[in-house]
Order: sequence, then structure tokens, then C-alpha cells
Amino acid sequence: MKKLMNGVDTILRESLTGFCAAHADLVTMGEDGKFVRRAALKQGKPALISGGGSGHEPLHAGFVGHGMLDAACPGEVFTSPTPDQMLAAAEAVETGGGVLYIVKNYEGDVMNFEMAAEMASGDVMTVLTNDDVAVEDSLFTTGRRGVAGTVVVEKIVGAAAEAGADLASLKALGDRVNAATRSMGVALTSCTVPAAGKPTFDIGDDEIEMGVGIHGEPGRKRVPHKPADAIVADMMDAILGDFDASGGPALLFVNGFGGTPAMELYLVYNAARARLEKDGYSVARSLVGDYVTSLEMQGCSITVTRLDDEMAGYWDAPVHTAALRAGM
Repeated sequence: MKKLMNGVDTILRESLTGFCAAHADLVTMGEDGKFVRRAALKQGKPALISGGGSGHEPLHAGFVGHGMLDAACPGEVFTSPTPDQMLAAAEAVETGGGVLYIVKNYEGDVMNFEMAAEMASGDVMTVLTNDDVAVEDSLFTTGRRGVAGTVVVEKIVGAAAEAGADLASLKALGDRVNAATRSMGVALTSCTVPAAGKPTFDIGDDEIEMGVGIHGEPGRKRVPHKPADAIVADMMDAILGDFDASGGPALLFVNGFGGTPAMELYLVYNAARARLEKDGYSVARSLVGDYVTSLEMQGCSITVTRLDDEMAGYWDAPVHTAALRAGM
């Protein structure tokens, strides 16, 4: 294993220190490195907090800033953050509007955020993301996994919070965006967790994992590698087949897992867009790039969100974070 690190025990702290130094105009490190929070808080606004295991950068710290999150709690690589991290973050960024936790559906994340919510003294609500259509139950979940659709929820709900929506309205909006979102991933290679020192799973040079999870969990099936159009067709079959209706405006989000060139991501976007248009959808908004990664895994995910006018308006609203900037 070759990685740019000094040691397994220090990689997260050193990375977070560098991140906060590089983006000091936007974020600051929380107490004892437990969380990353906005450098400037807006009084009275509900505080949006998310988090999860590291290794998925820029998720979640990269989305702390105007128009998205107020704080992010990073766990060790592929390991849930602890309740005390989440509670400390809430206490640091709550300014009178309550707290909304945005939680990916993994058992460790869900359990720890629930514990933090129970320990909190103020109003706390939770949006659970479970956009992955690949499998109903996985190694770390009961029900569908929360994956790249989490970014869509954070962006739309974050814009609504900046616009003055109250806590209950943000919770309802987040649930609605999640319900309108479907994702599916594919892996061409495994990734290597620093503490493990070896690939998370073995996969042949001529194989791909359809429906892989963002921690390298198994997906729907292991199949022979094939042309990109055929891979995208399988992914879109799973995504579009899960909606109870077809057509209308949609957000198309092609997300890289960390080791896939932009050239290939845009090729996937092209094929996915053609399929959406063939099925009566209009691609109203787009996002392509590495936003929810799995260390250095080669592969990608496709996310489709069926948009209404309110969602589209909030998607277009100004945002200024380390990983996503528009309209400012």
C-alpha cells in the first residue's frame, strides 16, 4: 500500500488541519477536532449538521458554508462519528433555530445521531437519506443506504435554511427531496482503507461490481466488464424503474468515487442524459464530479432527483463552500 500519509493514527487530524487552514475564510476546526463548523454563523437560523466516516471527501466537511451545512462531524475512515462529536457540534452552531441532523442510513450513523439528539437540550429533528436503489439491506444498514443523494438534500435544504425556513419546514423539505431521489453505483476497482493496508474486496481485472456501496460493500451482482453505455443502461434501469412515475424535470448528478477521470464521468453523464430524455425526462439541472468518494476507488454513481419548482429554485440559490460554489 502506497499512500501520502505519516501514519494511520494521524492521517485524519492532519488532513482536517490542512483543510481548515486552506479554507479559513469559510470554516474553522471545532473543539478537539471533533467537528468542522462555519466560520460565520447566522443567528436564529436552524443549524444543519451532517457527518459520517472519512474517506468520502469532500463529503461532508467540504459542504460546510453558506447555503449548505453549519457543521460536519468526521469519523475515522469509514467509521461513524461518535455522539459526543455530534452533540459538541450542535452546541457550537445552534443559534436559536434548532438543529437539523442530515444522516445517511448506516446503522452506526443512525444510532449515534439518535443518541446525540436524545442528549441535546434544544429542538432537534433528523432527515434520513436512503437513496441507493442497489440493495434493500447491506452490511451496515437496515433498509437502503444513503449515498450521493445526500449532497442534493444538503444543498436544497441548506438554501431553504438561508432563506428563512423554520426547522419543521426544513425537515419536511429534506424528506421530500430524499423521497424524490434515487442513486446507483458501480465499482471498477476496490479501495484501500489505510488501517487495513489492503484492498477492501478482491475484483478481477475483467469484472465490475454493480450497485457497490460507498464503503466497498457488495452490490447487486458481480458481472464481466462491458462498454460504458451498457453499464449506464443497467444503472438507469435500476434508478428509473424505482420511481412510481416517469417524465418531468430532473437533476442528473454523476458522482466520481475518487479514482475516475473526468473524461469518463462526462461520458457517463452523456449516456445517462440520453436515457432520461428517451424516457420523457428533461434534464433541468446537472452536477458532475467527485463529491461523495470512496478513497481511490475507480467507478461512479448516478443520482436522479425529480425536481419541482421549489427544489429547483433552492438548487439554484447561492452557495459558498469548499467543494461547491455558485451564485456568489
